[in-house]
Amino acid sequence: MADAHATPHHDYHLVNPSPWPLVASIATTIMMIGAVVWMKGLVSGDAGPVAAMFAKGHPAVFFAGLAGVLVSMFGWWADVIKESRAGDHTPVVSIGLRYGMMLFIASEVMFFVAFFWVFFEMSIFNEARAHIPEVGAWADTAKAWTNADGSSLWPPRGIETLDAWQLPLLNTVILLLSGTTVTWAHHALAHGDRNATKIGLIITVALGVLFTSVQAYEYHHIIHEHLFFNEAAANSGLYGSIFFMATGFHGFHVLVGTIFLTVCLLRLLAGQFTPEKHFGFEAAAWYWHFVDVVWLFLFAFVYVTFG
Repeated sequence: MADAHATPHHDYHLVNPSPWPLVASIATTIMMIGAVVWMKGLVSGDAGPVAAMFAKGHPAVFFAGLAGVLVSMFGWWADVIKESRAGDHTPVVSIGLRYGMMLFIASEVMFFVAFFWVFFEMSIFNEARAHIPEVGAWADTAKAWTNADGSSLWPPRGIETLDAWQLPLLNTVILLLSGTTVTWAHHALAHGDRNATKIGLIITVALGVLFTSVQAYEYHHIIHEHLFFNEAAANSGLYGSIFFMATGFHGFHVLVGTIFLTVCLLRLLAGQFTPEKHFGFEAAAWYWHFVDVVWLFLFAFVYVTFG
């Protein structure tokens, strides 16, 4: 009988049984149910302590699911790192990893395309729907984005937009600078300069944290000044929804990218990256550049052109 643990005579990696796909699926389901419970509630809280957990406004279920998702992410990616350290990521496997990262970023591009689509639909073409009675509630919403002569109105009635040349411009400079530092770090690693790689990564992570801090301050300013929430802006809250969805999800991606790069920094300090083998860092750099490009579109259109 052949030895089950013998070295395979092929370039592919047959993954060992893992609990993480199942655990992550269960945790994600709990987290999504918890989000609905938190925002809408499922049952009355009068039926006892268990039912109270599923009453409106209780975040416990959501955070329990989120904790499961975070544990799954940590365990799953730790196993992938162990596989890489064990030599399982052959050149053929590495090609598959690269294709997987490319497809993931492509799916993220489509995610933001949906937000830009509805933004342009309402800001440019709303007059084409404001006079169609069949669309019902859409007509009421579109009227807030339309002048009396039927032409597009921007910004919508009652909406006070942000000044693009203050905090948004600052965050643009921060992200563009972080794009140069992560490229510097990647170039230095490819040439074996570990000290320059470390410095470049530390600066990039710091800039990511600074971007998140500035955006948090910006959101605080928006809510404090009641921008997008003016009572005179009846049926025009779609702009605020688009703004927070697009910029908020981008901010979440910046946070994920910052964590991604922080892990790469820790792996670099542990000596796990070499000039020949560092796809983990390369994937993080790709993701960070994607975040940069998305922000340029947000700044150009949501803040400047239509701001």
